[in-house]
Amino acid sequence: MKWAETVAIFAVTGIITVVGNTVGYQQPLAMAAAGYLFLLVITLLGMVLARYLPVKMPIVFWSSLLAVLSTSPISPWASIIIEYTSKLEFMALATPILAYAGLAVGKDLPLFKNMSWRIIVVALFVYTGTFVCATMIAQVMLKVEGLI
Repeated sequence: MKWAETVAIFAVTGIITVVGNTVGYQQPLAMAAAGYLFLLVITLLGMVLARYLPVKMPIVFWSSLLAVLSTSPISPWASIIIEYTSKLEFMALATPILAYAGLAVGKDLPLFKNMSWRIIVVALFVYTGTFVCATMIAQVMLKVEGLI
C-alpha cells in the first residue's frame, strides 16, 4: 500500500473517530482532533521505523514503543500528549477499526472458509499471547512509574 493511501485511510478513520467522539461522548472537537493527530504521528513514525530500520520488527512494536516513550515521564511532551489523547474515548477509536476488520473478513470469506477449524486455534493463541504480553508490559510500566 502506498503512503498516500495509508495516510488517506488514517485521515478518514480520524474524521470518523473525532466526529463519533464529539457526538457520542461530548468531547471537545478540537481537543479530540489534536489527540488523534498525536496518535496518527506516532503510528506513521512507527511505520517509517518498521520499513527503514535494519531491525525487522512489526509496525505494532515500533508504534507501541514510540507511544510508551512519548508518554513516559522522560518525555518532555508527555503531559501535552496525555492531555489531548485522554479526550479520545476508546469506543470512538475502536468502532471504525472494527468496521474495517469486518469488511476485511467479509472480503476474504471464501479464503477464511478454506482455513478450517485450525485458524480458530491459531487466533486464540494469538489473542492470548497479545493479551498476556500487553499485560506484562503494562505491569512493568506501572511499576516503573510508581503507580503500583
